Amino acid sequence: MPDEQKNELTVKKITVDPTKCIGCGLYVTTCPDVFELGDDGKSYVKSSEACATCNCQEAIDNCPAHAISWVEE
Repeated sequence: MPDEQKNELTVKKITVDPTKCIGCGLYVTTCPDVFELGDDGKSYVKSSEACATCNCQEAIDNCPAHAISWVEE
């Protein structure tokens, strides 16, 4: 009988690198349920679970500073 391998489910979450973010606000326009502008004028993730209701990949692809990405948990 072959050994059974444990399949682990990888979860991706969206993240913003504050050192790269230029505060263009594009993410907030593309996915307002996921991103918000902070007091410092930079975007941050307010609800990564909301990616299920928008197109976070579009925000990643269109970010001029390449500040947002998926991270695996």
